[in-house]
Amino acid sequence: MAQGASTHAGSTGNPVVDRAEARRALRRVVIASVVGTTIEWYDFFLYGIVAGLVFNHLFFPETTPLMGTLLAYATFAVGFIARPLGGVIFGHFGDRIGRKSMLILTLMIMGVATFLIGLLPTYASLGVWASVLLLILRVLQGIGLGGEWGGSVLMAYEYAPPEKRGLYASLPQVGLSIGLCLGTGVVALVSLLPEAQFMSWGWRVAFLLSGILVFVGLYIRLRIFETPEFASVKAQHKEAKIPIVELFTHYKKNILLGMGARYIDGVCFNIYAVFAIGYLANQLHFPRTTALLGVTIASLVMIVFIPLFGSLSDRIGRSKVYGWGAVITGAAAFPSFWIFHNTVDPLWIWLAIVIPFGIVYAAVYGPEAALFAELFDTRVRYTGISFVYQFSGIFASGLTPLIATALLPLGDNQPWLICWYSLAVGLISAVSAYLIHNGRARAIPAAA
Repeated sequence: MAQGASTHAGSTGNPVVDRAEARRALRRVVIASVVGTTIEWYDFFLYGIVAGLVFNHLFFPETTPLMGTLLAYATFAVGFIARPLGGVIFGHFGDRIGRKSMLILTLMIMGVATFLIGLLPTYASLGVWASVLLLILRVLQGIGLGGEWGGSVLMAYEYAPPEKRGLYASLPQVGLSIGLCLGTGVVALVSLLPEAQFMSWGWRVAFLLSGILVFVGLYIRLRIFETPEFASVKAQHKEAKIPIVELFTHYKKNILLGMGARYIDGVCFNIYAVFAIGYLANQLHFPRTTALLGVTIASLVMIVFIPLFGSLSDRIGRSKVYGWGAVITGAAAFPSFWIFHNTVDPLWIWLAIVIPFGIVYAAVYGPEAALFAELFDTRVRYTGISFVYQFSGIFASGLTPLIATALLPLGDNQPWLICWYSLAVGLISAVSAYLIHNGRARAIPAAA
């Protein structure tokens, strides 16, 4: 592995040829990272989109409507609980063996689990075992994605020129918006079927498509090399013996600040991309396609703004872009939910989703990968960013639909407690980014 990377990134004696080869290598890595993360996020968030529309009826039918929705979102949350396990497992071997081989494994695990969900018998056919199998497959999805994200962004980050790492590390992040766009778009299309057909077999099509996407992703990922930065650590035999132990020995403060910064990312995404879809359809009785199309449009807009804010972080600083993005993202819930409750015009609904989610949220998600990567040295970086991103995902992401659903009745079925929660989280993340910027978190040199 190290030898292949060394040959690939090594000098030919011709500076022009070397620069051209380096650009080609970087381009292949970026394409492989974006395609892979697109597939992984499509798989993972497809579950979240369908959870409040289908799974509450087909896998938890012997409950009240509210309890069925809560149970469906609980299985959604389980995926986030499994993600830190995947992050630790694949982070360990990614820091010991290499980034590339772990990315191939994570893609296969995620794709197979999603494909099998599309074939799963419902509660009516299999009883409680249908719910149990759904839970197991969701856990496998979480383990796969837990190792995927860290490896994908590190491939781009560690290949990129130092002055453009914010931009290039943001490009795999675009896979989230493309994957979400594909997920909501496919569900929106099959939602055009008559309700009986959609609930019977239409929703399954979206999951079965994952099988095709995985073959494409594997073909691309098998053609890339290990990052020169990790290959150098490997060649010098400086790999961390037990990365997770070294992480908690030297990087406790970095971990806490990273998780605090990550908080608004998970809350915002899951309020708009998961909770709002069921909320608009079930609580406010908008057509399901209205919410789905709003999230799809926001995802398309985000494709442009994620690298734009990633590049901006290279020029004015990651923490500055991230901190302001966190505050505005948290506050944006107030006007968005006000619009949800005071219009019947789909255009206004779409604007209330697109502006906070497609544009403002990108100021957080764009610089995030480089911000977290710079908290850790190469030897433990895969484990470090995976742990920060995935462990914080339990409370930041996985619990958000549950929290939002529970806050509704506490607020007399009005959304303002959800909005205050969003604002409080935005302030926590902004303070964490400020502390990172002011040197409260430092990466430990490889010799430590």
